[in-house]
Parts: sequence; C-alpha cells; structure tokens
Amino acid sequence: MNTENTDELIQNPDDQPQLTDEQLAAGDFERVTGDYDASQIQVLEGLEAVRRRPGMYIGSTSAAGLHHLVYEIVDNSIDEALAGFCASIEVEILENDIIRVRDDGRGIPVDIQEQTGKSALEVVFTVLHAGGKFGGGGYKVSGGLHGVGASVVNALSEWLVARVSRDGKVYEMRFSRGDITSEIAVVGESGRDGTEIEFKPDGEIFDALVFDYETLKTRMREQAFLNAGLRIKIADRRPGSEEEQDFLYNGGIREFVTWLNRSKTPLHDGVVYFQGMRGTSLAEVALQYNDGYNELLLSFANNIHTADGGMHETGFKSALTRVLNDYGKKSGLFKKEEDKVSGEDCREGLTIVLSVKLVDAQFEGQTKAKLGNSEIRTLVEQIVGDKLAQYFEENPSVARAILDKAQTAARAREAARKARESIRRKNALESFSLPGKLADCSNRDATLTELYIVEGDSAGGSAKGGRDSRFQAILSLWGKMLNVEKARVDKIYGNEKLTPVVMALGAGLGDDFDVSKLRYHKIIIMADADVDGSHIRTLLLTFFFRFMRPLVENGYLYAAQPPLYKLSRGKQSKVAYDDDERDVISAEMRGEDGRGKVEISRYKGLGEMNGIELWDTTMNPETRILRQIQMTDAIAADDVFSVLMGEKVEPRREFIERNAKYVVNLDV
Repeated sequence: MNTENTDELIQNPDDQPQLTDEQLAAGDFERVTGDYDASQIQVLEGLEAVRRRPGMYIGSTSAAGLHHLVYEIVDNSIDEALAGFCASIEVEILENDIIRVRDDGRGIPVDIQEQTGKSALEVVFTVLHAGGKFGGGGYKVSGGLHGVGASVVNALSEWLVARVSRDGKVYEMRFSRGDITSEIAVVGESGRDGTEIEFKPDGEIFDALVFDYETLKTRMREQAFLNAGLRIKIADRRPGSEEEQDFLYNGGIREFVTWLNRSKTPLHDGVVYFQGMRGTSLAEVALQYNDGYNELLLSFANNIHTADGGMHETGFKSALTRVLNDYGKKSGLFKKEEDKVSGEDCREGLTIVLSVKLVDAQFEGQTKAKLGNSEIRTLVEQIVGDKLAQYFEENPSVARAILDKAQTAARAREAARKARESIRRKNALESFSLPGKLADCSNRDATLTELYIVEGDSAGGSAKGGRDSRFQAILSLWGKMLNVEKARVDKIYGNEKLTPVVMALGAGLGDDFDVSKLRYHKIIIMADADVDGSHIRTLLLTFFFRFMRPLVENGYLYAAQPPLYKLSRGKQSKVAYDDDERDVISAEMRGEDGRGKVEISRYKGLGEMNGIELWDTTMNPETRILRQIQMTDAIAADDVFSVLMGEKVEPRREFIERNAKYVVNLDV
C-alpha cells in the first residue's frame, strides 16, 4: 500500500474556491443529494444488439475487450466515490477467471423504477442506457461507457450475480447472457451498504477468457491516483498465481507524477500542483520537469484517459508556452524575439497529469479518447496561466532552470532541422537514396512487402540467402546502436546506425513521420535469441516508440522468433523454440524405447544457420512465429522504456528483481 504524500506546492487561483483533499476525495465540488432511489434511474433504449455486435460497445472481443468488462463495473463504483458515497473498492480474479467487484457505496437501488414497473436493479442490468447518469440526479459527474456498462457486461457474461446491501438487507439477482435466471430476492441481512458484482465472461463471445493481473493492476493503480483518498484493492486468487495489491494515494495526482518520474532525475524539488473551479467544473494539474528529453502528458476527464487529448490539453499547452515566454522576456533572459521557445521545447522533459471533472462531458467517439468541451479549455488556461506565473515569480531559480532547458531544446531542434534538411537535399541529389546495406525486394506494393532488420553481416548474409526476394527485404545493421532514451533529437538525425533504418522505411522521423509513406507494412526485428539480441531489440523498440510511434500504433512492427535449439538423430533434424518444446521433441525422437541418441545443440546466433535453415525456421510465412508489437497501454510502455533505458539504476534493478521469475531464456 502506498500512502506517502508527495512533496508538493499547492497553488490555486485566488478568485476560485479552494478544496481540501478530503473534499476532492468525497466529490464535494458538486455534492449530490443523498437520495438515490428508483426515480433516478432513467431508461433510454433496449439491449438487443449487444451480443450480436459486442465490438460496438467494448471495442473488441480480444483481451482488450475482456478487460474492459472489469473497467466498466469498477467505473460504476468509482462514480459512487465521485458522488461522495464510496471509500473502498475491491477487485478479485477468482478461480476459472471469474471476476468479483465489491464497493461500500449506497448500493444499486432495488425499488420499482416508474418507467418500466420493474426493480431498478433489473433495469440497470437488462436495459441499455439505463442508469443514474442521464439527468435523474443520481450522479453529477460520472465516467463509464456512456452509461451502458452494467447491462453490456451482463449481456456478454456467461453468468452474472448482483448482490446489493441496502437498508439492512442483502438483495440478490442472477442473470445469464443478459437474461434473468433468478428474480430479485432478499437473501440475508447486512450492517453495511454496497454493491457486489460477480461474473464470468462468455466463451461464445471472447477470443480468450484469461485475465492478466498486471493489466488490471495498472488500471486500478491509475484510478487510485486519480481519486485521492479512495482505496482500491486488487487480488489474484487463482491457484498458483496468488498476488494482491492495496492502493491508496492521499496525494492524488501529485503522487501520480512522482511515481511516473521515479526512474528519472527531477529538475526541481517537489511536484507543482494547482486546482481550481468554475461553476460545476473542476481542474487539477500536477507537473514536474526531469533531466530527460521526452514529454509525458496524461490527461483525464471524469477519470477517463483522454488519449487523443482535447480542450483541456489545448488550454494547458497554450498557457505553459505563454507563461514561459513572458517570464523569459520579463526577466531579461530573452534578449530578442528569436529567443522565444516553442510549445514543444517548453515541454521537453516534462511530466504532467491533468485531470478535469465536469458535468455533461462531451467526448468525441465511442472510445471517449478526446474531450470536446470548450469551456474546460478556458478554465485550465486560466488556472495554469495565473498560478504558474505566480510560481515562477516565487521560485526564480526553478524558472531559470526550466527556461535554460527549453532554450537548449530549441537549439537542439534547430540543429535537428538543419540535419534533416541536409539529408533531404542529399537524397534529392542522389535520387531516392537507399542505404547500401539494404537488400530490397522486387515488389513495390507496401501492403505486400516486409523488411527484416538484422544485426551483423553474418546474419544478414544468411537472411539474404534464405529470403523470398519478391516480397522480403533485408537491412543489416552493425555495431552498438544509439540509446535514444538518453539522446536529444539532434543526435538522432544523421546517426550512422539509425539513418539506414530511416532511409529504408522512407517515412521520415519524429514530427515528420508519415506512416502513409512507409515502404513496407511489416517491419520485423530479427535478433539473436540471446542477451545481446534482446538488447539490440530493446534499443530498436525504444527508437521506434519515441520517434516512429505510428509504426507501432498501426500494427506494422513485429519481432521474429528464431529457434533456440537444433535436435538431430541420424539424418533427421528438428528445431525447438523453447525448453519445453525441446524436451517434447527430444522424447519423440528418442522413440518408444527411449534409447535413441539425440544430439541437442544451442543456436548461438542467426549467422550459424544457413539460408535454408533460416527460411524454414524464421522467415517462411507458413511456418514462422512473429510477435506483433502492440501498444495497448501507452503509459505502461513509456514507463518500461524509461526504466530499462534511462539513467537511473535503482528502478532498473527493482524491475529486474520483480520480473526475474518470468525469464524464459537467459545465457549464463
């Protein structure tokens, strides 16, 4: 459990109400009535389409959609916390991947809902767009999937049990695939209020039914950060994988920033924090600069991560750039107009968590990835503009350090621009230049071609000898690659190890990257199955994540999986990709009597294989194993790259110790 408060500076606009952490945790910025009964449950439409087209409601039927079911139930409990009636939420993964979520809120109403003549509990779980979030007065601020969460989870579950503790009684109702299997009934007594939901996702709907504890833990930690004072417990009760975590952050998003920066070196002490209100809208900002080169801006609206930004981000960025340039001019640090810094330069090495809560949030798209409320831009811009300027006046040494960093970033960006222009001119003169180490394919249709990136001439030679040159291109790299996590953008352009990759892909770099210009739609990292190969793969992944992120987001990046072992008996030979497969194949090759002698050799590198072996084991589309590099959680990805490739040793040591049990291949 984490209950430590972060060092902080709390600032608020003088003309706006100041809230305590307790008030924020209780949702006192817009206190709702304590009455929560059936009259507040509003019905908008039916439920019949959910099972037929689940992707419309949860995004997909893959692992992401499966985990989304849990988020929807938890979001309902968090809405109770926002309303001030819930202090604790428990999430459990039970045996057979059954989920149980409990809270200590008011409990879902069980009396008769007037529009339908049915109990409110039945309506919430069987009617789409039914809940206390549509103007009935149950909630002023809420998240969730447009209020369809409970009914969608029910529709997509093999079975679901809802237990409600209210007014001293425990009510229970059972469902299966959206249909009622047991009417609401009193099954006991209770001295506390709250809701408990237990469900098993439907195998007829989802591709897989196994929950990932780390994925759920990351989401629960995030929600605990965003709701100061709310305790969220998560536990894995499945036999053999028992684990649990208890999250409680009284410092809220201030502690979130500290946690995000734990693998970085802060540029100044403490997290800068301010909040303010306008009408029924609340905005909180927490920020801290570090000595790194990457910006991390996480924005949320009603606890929903707005991955595509929106008006609240626009307001923040505008105010930050204006305040820094105004201070530079006022303090005499900027002598001329050319000294001004751009918004991107102002945010180099900045970690920001921006959280807004508002009534009638307008999200763009079903996934709620972008906030459209224009009034929230004005609120955030005013808060940041007024109070960041005040903070700089009171902390001139911090302001100067930030401005120095921004000006250095501006100079580096200008150097990068000149290097970029130089490369463009060179390419224009050389007429579509391609790197000398590239063995291109004959097909020019990017949707049908793939590029293998390999390390070393030996592996490159084997790959060239084994490939199908009609659609497979090979790019050989050599020497130690630049760790871009520790380098500014000006060091990337013109780097002799990275330039061949940029030229071969043909889509540019950084802000200029245009995914539509990619020359291949499969970029495959093919590294040795050892520690050195893993290091090279990680360096390349860091580069792609930081400077060609659309490559990952669009699903164009893959990692090849070469075999670890070669097994031979006489003229017969097979390969194995892990230790378990090696043991199975070895037993088969020894024969029924087990007396056959099987020679087992470990591949030291791709260069040991001839072209035919490499084709058969690693490059043939009919038999190869490719792992698509996906970015399902940008926050977690950013964190992993910062920990593994950053300057600080301690977070990396902790990561290795925590994940050592998952290592499947380690050269000693």
